[in-house]
Amino acid sequence: MSDAEARGRPAPTGARLAANVTHFVRLLRRAGLRLGPGDALDAQRAVAAIDATVRDEFYWALHAVLVRRASEHELFDEAFRLFWRDPMGAHSALALLLPQMKTPINRSVSRRLSEAWRPPAPPSPPPPTAPAPRIDTFLAYSSDEVLRHRDFDQLSAEELDRARALVRRLELDVRPLVTRRTRPDARGREIDRARTVRTALARGGALLELRRRRRLTRPPTVVALCDISGSMGRYSEMVLRFLHTLLAHRGRGHVFVFATRLTNVTRALRQRDVDLALARCGAEVGDWSSGTRLTACLREFNRAWSRRVLGQGAVVLLVTDGLDRDDPGELGAEVARLRRSCRRLIWLNPLLRYAGFEPRAGGVRALLPNVDEHRPVHDLDSLDALAAALAAGAPRR
Repeated sequence: MSDAEARGRPAPTGARLAANVTHFVRLLRRAGLRLGPGDALDAQRAVAAIDATVRDEFYWALHAVLVRRASEHELFDEAFRLFWRDPMGAHSALALLLPQMKTPINRSVSRRLSEAWRPPAPPSPPPPTAPAPRIDTFLAYSSDEVLRHRDFDQLSAEELDRARALVRRLELDVRPLVTRRTRPDARGREIDRARTVRTALARGGALLELRRRRRLTRPPTVVALCDISGSMGRYSEMVLRFLHTLLAHRGRGHVFVFATRLTNVTRALRQRDVDLALARCGAEVGDWSSGTRLTACLREFNRAWSRRVLGQGAVVLLVTDGLDRDDPGELGAEVARLRRSCRRLIWLNPLLRYAGFEPRAGGVRALLPNVDEHRPVHDLDSLDALAAALAAGAPRR
């Protein structure tokens, strides 16, 4: 006897269940999962292949076709728990609530899921016809255009929310790297000599055709070392949001934060929801907004992490203002060692926002000769320029 029969409720009808599954897939898509009409059809087939009245079978059937990454599991689990609270029975509350679904009041639900659950706003009525005002287009900018040039540290709370949304929508078209590995491809540009000879020998020595192959590509690895000391302020948060977007698009990379000690926050930043990811970073890091021990943290990275994460020509982003009181000679030696271990070392410095910036501090003078690029990182334009620089790539030194 099924669970639904045991509770004395009628089993869900096929049409009602199919409509609810489609609603569920749309909800996950609005929450950020990359799902399309084909995935909705797969979900319908998966549900049709199992006993839909058994909750565990129903859960894992949808999970198998709708969840592709480990980071999506938590969002799926939360959405399933809220959406299918009482899926059994045509007269259940779910069937009545689905057309007028409201935002759940559960405080633990993620911000992305709450926004996905919210029904779309009704179209606003057309504005009354009025004579077109005369606008002087000289020096006229949209609000977002003005925001792109504003310093992160000078943004109001409302402007900061808009800046965070713009960082999440940055275009990151990063060019993949060509590797030494190959795979057979009839349309490849290179001749696979070994396979050509083996094929000829298998046919009695007659060279009838040339086997071809092509090079495999992979996204380049980006490793970020982000200063979270008190002097970095909001710059650290916006850079971490940029790195979260970078990891979501690229999938290959590592992120470390440091103030008085070094912490690997890569796993926390791989959480799909950026607000939840930053909250986990804050929970794992105990020296946020404290002092800076740049030399000691770089030394620890060079000795404990460099060989593990800087393989295959990694690009390193060093995000700091360089205000360090340690011996400049030791700092220069550690940065030089870091530069020798990677393909390209980019220093992102928020102090470059000042037009009259001069390298007077000892830490700044120690860093400058040992980096490949020195870029500002204080507004949206600087982050956009950094994304363009990463997309363009650079030859190995």
